[in-house]
Amino acid sequence: MSSQPLPVLMVVPTGIGCTLGGYAGDALPSARLLAAASGCLITHPNVMNGAALYWSDARIHYVEGYGLDRFAAGDWALRPVRQQRIGVLLDAGIEAELAQRQIQVAEGCRATLGLEIGPVLTTDQPLEVSLEQGSSGVSWGRLGCPDALLRGGERLKQAGATAIAVVARFPDDPDSDELAAYRAGSGVDALAGAEAVISHLLVRHLQIPCAHAPALAPLPVDAQLDPRAAGEELGYTFLACVLVGLSRAPDLVAADAGVIQVDQLGAVVAPAGALGGEAVLACLERGVPLITVANASVLQVTAEALGISSSVLPASSYAEAAGLVLALREGVSSAALQRPLTALEYLV
Repeated sequence: MSSQPLPVLMVVPTGIGCTLGGYAGDALPSARLLAAASGCLITHPNVMNGAALYWSDARIHYVEGYGLDRFAAGDWALRPVRQQRIGVLLDAGIEAELAQRQIQVAEGCRATLGLEIGPVLTTDQPLEVSLEQGSSGVSWGRLGCPDALLRGGERLKQAGATAIAVVARFPDDPDSDELAAYRAGSGVDALAGAEAVISHLLVRHLQIPCAHAPALAPLPVDAQLDPRAAGEELGYTFLACVLVGLSRAPDLVAADAGVIQVDQLGAVVAPAGALGGEAVLACLERGVPLITVANASVLQVTAEALGISSSVLPASSYAEAAGLVLALREGVSSAALQRPLTALEYLV
């Protein structure tokens, strides 16, 4: 008889240029492998969203970053559902033709995938997204009218939406050096930090699943495009993956009301240089095994920098991390897999 699922949290922070997970959906293969190894993977849209590409797996729970932090802190729990009713919130700053492209994606997901979508609402003011980059290279952003976002979310929830997909108009900068570097396979996703601001605000305010898709003008064809960036250039919108992810995203409920609670976590998997996030630190405080994966980014918040080297299980790849998860699930000591095998400790 196979062992019971071992809930595992996979975190790849957004907007920090991770070698694996720094592009739209390029961490998906690793998430699929960790889901197979654990039987129950909890991760966030940055890992799962592949623009026009997506993957649906009942073993993977799609939880927005703020909700994931609250789960790891023990404030919220997760309750799996068969289906969410997804309200669509469009930024009033989106041009009419580009807005219609978003609606066509939603209609296509209804007709082809059988998703429950609606109602649709346009914000009462443009959201006025601006993009920034910190001195470390991490991307972030601002909203000129955050109240318009929250008002729109409230109206959709009152109208019966149990999850919300937001599409905001992001600035176009097709000739920037940063975009050219990103498309060529280096640099940081300039949109990711601002996307996190939008989804965090809504989830904190409404406590329902939310995720964001940027609205941008199509880019010219680039023959030298890095394969990791290719998924972002397949269509006019990034909305399809968000709708699929939200369609079965778990409800965010009180800590004592969920089916999946933080006390059940068997491990957390995170990039070795990005260990300073709230979810990872909360898991460490609870004694959840931390698997650190060699996955370079602009950050260097390592186990050594935090003074926790003895508390982590290092992995050179997500394939190795999946092996460590499987060992934890099967009750196999990770030390028994290493050579040389250290001697038993004697108390005196």
